[in-house]
Amino acid sequence: MAQPFTLPDFYVPYPARLNPHLEAARSHTRRWARGMGMLEGSGVWEEKDLESHDYALLCAYTHPDCSAEALSLVTDWYVWVFFFDDHFLELFKRTHDREGGKRYLDRLPAFMPMDRGAAMPEPANPVEAGLADLWTRTVPAMSDAWRARFAEATENLLNESLWELSNINEGRIANPVEYIEMRRKVGGAPWSAGLVEYAANAEVPAALAGARALRVLRDAFSDGVHLRNDLFSYQREVEDEGENSNGVLVLERFLKCSTQEAAEAVNDLLTSRLHQFEHTALTELPPLCAEKGLTADETVAVLAYVKGLQDWQSGGHEWHMRSSRYMNGGGTAGSVPAFGMAAASVRLTPRSESARLRRHSHVPYQHVGPSLLPEFEMPFTTTLSPYLEGARLRIVEWSRRMGLLEAQPGVPGSHIWDEERLVATDLPLCAAGLHPDATPEELDLSSGWLTWGTYGDDWFPVVHGRTRDLAGARLANERLSLFMPLDGEAVPDPLNALERGLADLWHRTAGPMDAAARRSFRTAVESMTESWLWELANQAQNRVPDPVDYMEMRRATFGSDLTMSLCRLGHGRKVPDAVYRSGPLRSLEHAASDYACLLNDLFSYQKEIEYEGEVHNGVLVVQNFFGVDYPTGVAIVHDLMKARMREFQHVAEHELPVLYDDFALDDEARETLAGYVVELQHWMAGILIWHRDCRRYREQDLRRGTGAPWHLGGPTGVGTSAARITRLLSQGRFSPAGTALPAGASAGRTDRP
Repeated sequence: MAQPFTLPDFYVPYPARLNPHLEAARSHTRRWARGMGMLEGSGVWEEKDLESHDYALLCAYTHPDCSAEALSLVTDWYVWVFFFDDHFLELFKRTHDREGGKRYLDRLPAFMPMDRGAAMPEPANPVEAGLADLWTRTVPAMSDAWRARFAEATENLLNESLWELSNINEGRIANPVEYIEMRRKVGGAPWSAGLVEYAANAEVPAALAGARALRVLRDAFSDGVHLRNDLFSYQREVEDEGENSNGVLVLERFLKCSTQEAAEAVNDLLTSRLHQFEHTALTELPPLCAEKGLTADETVAVLAYVKGLQDWQSGGHEWHMRSSRYMNGGGTAGSVPAFGMAAASVRLTPRSESARLRRHSHVPYQHVGPSLLPEFEMPFTTTLSPYLEGARLRIVEWSRRMGLLEAQPGVPGSHIWDEERLVATDLPLCAAGLHPDATPEELDLSSGWLTWGTYGDDWFPVVHGRTRDLAGARLANERLSLFMPLDGEAVPDPLNALERGLADLWHRTAGPMDAAARRSFRTAVESMTESWLWELANQAQNRVPDPVDYMEMRRATFGSDLTMSLCRLGHGRKVPDAVYRSGPLRSLEHAASDYACLLNDLFSYQKEIEYEGEVHNGVLVVQNFFGVDYPTGVAIVHDLMKARMREFQHVAEHELPVLYDDFALDDEARETLAGYVVELQHWMAGILIWHRDCRRYREQDLRRGTGAPWHLGGPTGVGTSAARITRLLSQGRFSPAGTALPAGASAGRTDRP
């Protein structure tokens, strides 16, 4: 069969090396698979299938330095996971039997008990037998924290197969953002990252496991593994097996392009994720290790883990080039490279390096003209709270009382807001649409949080960004948590309006909550404030973010978790926490959040690109990644918005009813969640109303200074006029002859309602 496209030119930045214990692993895993019942008689594999797939070669490439015993165990894990994939395909995907698939999957966690030495059920099939054996052989060497992480990754890998099965049943192809998120769980690379910790004897300290840097390393690694696999497996999965969970197919449909063009785009995204991995390892991981006070041994373990992930990337690529399981144009199947030839596998391509350069070469303050706004499709409506006018008056009084409208003592240039700007931004209008049924007190609280978050988003670049004071920004961010006590602890005296406003809002919001809700709400606030540090770092490096990292961090910079948490305050304990953590609920919230974030990016494009010199805008990210002009970037972003809206509707109509049944929810919980869907609909509709009606994004308001943050104009004071003129010349605001062009404003932030 002819290949559907020519494989692209891959970026392979690390050498592929081969473990010398390859043959021992091959022999061991053949005996093990037969002993587990995976070969003759399984109805899935014969010995020739196992031999041709050569998972021992995969593991020898991806774990080149581990012992013979560790390599054999890791190889058994991969034989098990690939057998599971094919077993599930034959039993449930081909027959479209979701109910049977769910019963099958529900039994598997019992074979991964958290208590050491706990009893397991009697295995009923080769998948259960293999998991029971592997769990027993692996977990004694690892900590309880690792066991919990690895069990969760394994359950995600198994359970999200139901998502693939549901999409096959419906003939539905995911949108790109949805696909990346779900592929991580289905594809199993986070699970692979856990085995890297085992094989490299490099367990990540628990203090770091949940940090952004480790999460990004794992996710970038995972995306690289999965996107590479999608390129090699397209022919088998799409043309032979009828799968529709493949990145090439997803982009082919989304971009309405040829298969070859989609394959090139997938490869560009793969390259971008590898660049993100490198960037995080070099710029975010070392400060994190120092901040957490790791010992020398712990730091060595973290670095060994990073090296293990690098080995996996290159080894996995080499295996794909050699395995008969995949499309590789013949590849080099059957041959094993001579030792000492590892450097020959490193490939830096012109396309990969031009993309790296383009990410750091954006010219700020370019004239772009008024923001291009498409015809937005909003299928939902909302009303405005009848208490809006009162909230508008009260937010001015609250802001003045907190000190938001005046300079902060001892902080030069800190008079960042005045009453005119506050009124023009009109955040009570946004709150009135988000919460149309709120009481006056609840509306004031929502208005306060939106105002405080927007003020903080402006405060950090003024106080810390202009001077690139990243260390000071980090210390200031750490202090904010002191004003959100979980157990009634005393708070320090506020040093500025930002701290004072947070202390007031936290006392009014968190006081009535129980301990679990208070902890969850503080996490939502901290997610937003920590994202400001990520923005400052990118701005200092003049780095346009990687598309995936941007979308995931944009939810935090927009304050999505915070404002959605406000929606959930009235739910009480009617709905189990596990439901809110479930895949469908997270998909629903992420789809709504992404729609609103991208909506904001479209409205704020001129403000951010022309007037503020920003790099955090979804349209700019798309332009930079694809190398396209502004109108094309707008069209792609708008298409993604529409796709995320369709996903929101799909999850609400098709996935949530199944979730309710899976959790056996009572009528009260179902009614609460149905109400939450309506609240999220109000959330999206209210944000659109605010963008259309506030005086923040229109060019005439930007020129007057009521929309753009005029206060972020660079150095001020005696002797700084030459610096300001040089800056205006660099922006094209004055011609070299001194003829004034339209005046603008200055550096600022990614915006939020």
